[in-house]
Amino acid sequence: MAGNPLDADVVRRAPKVLLHDHLDGGLRPATVAELAAEIGHKLPVADPADLGRWFREAADSGSLVRYLETFDHTVAVMQHASALTRVARECVEDLAADGVVYAEVRWAPEQHLQQGLTLDEAVAAVQQGFEEGVAAAGNGQRIVVRQLLTAMRHQARSMEIAELAVAWRDRGVAGFDIAGAEAGFPPTRHLDAFEYLQRENAHFTIHAGEAFGLPSIWQAIQWCGADRLGHGVRIIDDITIDADGTAELGRLAQYVRDKRIPLEMAPFSNLQTGAAASIAEHPLGLLTQLRFRVTVNTDNRLMSDTSMTKEMVALSEAFGYDLDDLRWFTINAMKSAFLPFEERLALIDGVIKPGYASPVGETT
Repeated sequence: MAGNPLDADVVRRAPKVLLHDHLDGGLRPATVAELAAEIGHKLPVADPADLGRWFREAADSGSLVRYLETFDHTVAVMQHASALTRVARECVEDLAADGVVYAEVRWAPEQHLQQGLTLDEAVAAVQQGFEEGVAAAGNGQRIVVRQLLTAMRHQARSMEIAELAVAWRDRGVAGFDIAGAEAGFPPTRHLDAFEYLQRENAHFTIHAGEAFGLPSIWQAIQWCGADRLGHGVRIIDDITIDADGTAELGRLAQYVRDKRIPLEMAPFSNLQTGAAASIAEHPLGLLTQLRFRVTVNTDNRLMSDTSMTKEMVALSEAFGYDLDDLRWFTINAMKSAFLPFEERLALIDGVIKPGYASPVGETT
């Protein structure tokens, strides 16, 4: 994996797959400002440009707990159906403009009921927005978007949200997730929800190994049966580099690699939460070299001031990745999507592989 850093325009034109993106972490600053004004919610700053900087700087603290506090403002302005629909529509438009061809966007319905919406109404509002966004993308920018319904790990509604995900799985919901502060809230607290999902043949991912270490990953996989790991950065703690440069994998790391368990990594977000010291030192580099099932993601585009293009360009600059490497990350992600096999294959063969053919993105 070597070569000159890739040009941002080339990367933007290349098809990309996004598995880990939070709806309430990807709002446009101007939308936050407008929605806040409509409901009288007080923001730290009013100007959209200044607001965007505030979100990035507030999240750039090195603390996951502080990082999560920035969501108080985005969640506050997403309490009405019209707001949820708008945010969802704009999310799809922004992803399509960035060259994303498939996305799973996660959000926690339980956090959007303060103004009287039911769980079903909230999910329906987001689904409407996604469908409007797909229709609006146009200009040949094909995109498929699915919801992931998240339960908050410090609350006690995971079974209810798991049942909601199953009820909506043929209507735009691809799977289930738990999120929130890891420390003190292990995934096994929600074991009944995960067992229910397994009985229903449903897909789920678990935030694990971001702010907490190997026990969180081990529980997510071996107790809860996660299909994917949200971040999973700390799996690096189970890998030792010998004096001669040889990597020795512990039993958990070996299992994760052997089973091809996808790692939903988000480099810029991981820097902000303290899970990595720099892009060049991000565990993604070694894990990619060792051929773990690594995927590249944005996590929270507003808080990290990022996009899939920015993430991939930064990785190209840090590790010398070329288009073949980005194609590998993209196919990894598409293989790992919570989409039926034939639909995944159609996107890989019909969209992703042709999209990385040389020269990338050349128009006819």
